[in-house]
Amino acid sequence: MRIKALVVALVTVGVLTGCGTTAGTAIDISANDVTTSRIESTDTPRYSRVVALANGSAEIIDSLGLKSILIGRDIASNEPALESVPVVTSGHQVVAEKIIALKPDLVIIDSSVGPSQAIEALKKSGIKIESIAEVWTVGGISQKVLAVASLLGVQKSGEQLAGEIEATIVGASEKVSGSPRVLFLYLRGGNSIYFVGGKGSGADSLLAAIGAVDVGAVANSKPFSPLTAESIISLKPEIIMVMSKGLASVGGVSGLLALPGVAQTPAGKESRVISVDDSLLLSFGARTPSLLNKLAAALNEVSK
Repeated sequence: MRIKALVVALVTVGVLTGCGTTAGTAIDISANDVTTSRIESTDTPRYSRVVALANGSAEIIDSLGLKSILIGRDIASNEPALESVPVVTSGHQVVAEKIIALKPDLVIIDSSVGPSQAIEALKKSGIKIESIAEVWTVGGISQKVLAVASLLGVQKSGEQLAGEIEATIVGASEKVSGSPRVLFLYLRGGNSIYFVGGKGSGADSLLAAIGAVDVGAVANSKPFSPLTAESIISLKPEIIMVMSKGLASVGGVSGLLALPGVAQTPAGKESRVISVDDSLLLSFGARTPSLLNKLAAALNEVSK
């Protein structure tokens, strides 16, 4: 199961509490709590009307100082600075008619963007479609920045932004204390979906970047596996990380503790829970360096 299929539909806004968890509460990191790595491009882009649908691409275009060329985005690109840019999807499905009406000279997609019929309709209309590779690791963010910059013809600016991001990521890795054992859970209570994050979930890369241990990734080579009482108890997580909308779907921390085995873990016994805005957590873009700093601070706080 690819993480993109899980996360692209998730958009939520919360508040960073700034204090340790108590029964029924969690430290929450929202889209408004992070900053975006930015530069002011001195390059002239080769396109003037761009629709960015690939995960994180709209955010990167804005971070390059080129928001003026952005005329459409996907709903998962919920960075506050992009509020004025029209969403051209219905839910999380591309609506060809909306995009065609905007008369873009470029649409950026990745392999998760669909449905395929809508993409074919865009191609038949004569609109230029370019695809970039999906990135689900911290180390791949620079690659995505450079790919977007190359499409736009602003390679020098892309290199500058990639450098800014890499420097911030290195700094973030020095901010977590110890090697806390963290478990990432993907939850959708309304659909009775409860997964343990493993290797390749995306969360494993974030946690590794700040010196934490993703216990699910250590134990499981698959990105996701079903949550069972036996599996979660054996992992002995000290902290549980979830998406904000997922936590809400199970009724908050109290509902999380009622899931099989959670209350029996060290994290459950102390109600050590961190929730992160759904689209922010796995955006792997220009907000990720700031997220790493916030996540490290939250891990340090909840571990007190």
